[in-house]
Amino acid sequence: MLRHEFQPGRLVAGLFLALAGVVYAGDAGGLWDTPWFALIPVVVGGLCLAGAVAVVTRGVRRRRRAADRTPADRPPADTGAGAPS
Repeated sequence: MLRHEFQPGRLVAGLFLALAGVVYAGDAGGLWDTPWFALIPVVVGGLCLAGAVAVVTRGVRRRRRAADRTPADRPPADTGAGAPS
């Protein structure tokens, strides 16, 4: 059993930030030369992608939970007819 709910948005953000760290570590180690501004699009793009993944995940989970609820669990629909005076 999982101890917590899987959050793919955080996974994507972590992967892009780890990629930024690897690129800077390679630059510090002398493997390649990276300008300081080169990783801004990588980090910002990764965070935007992580946000999009989180929004899609939330929508999928809401839809699944709504489908899993039985009709007895759903609140009654307000039809507007028979409203008290």
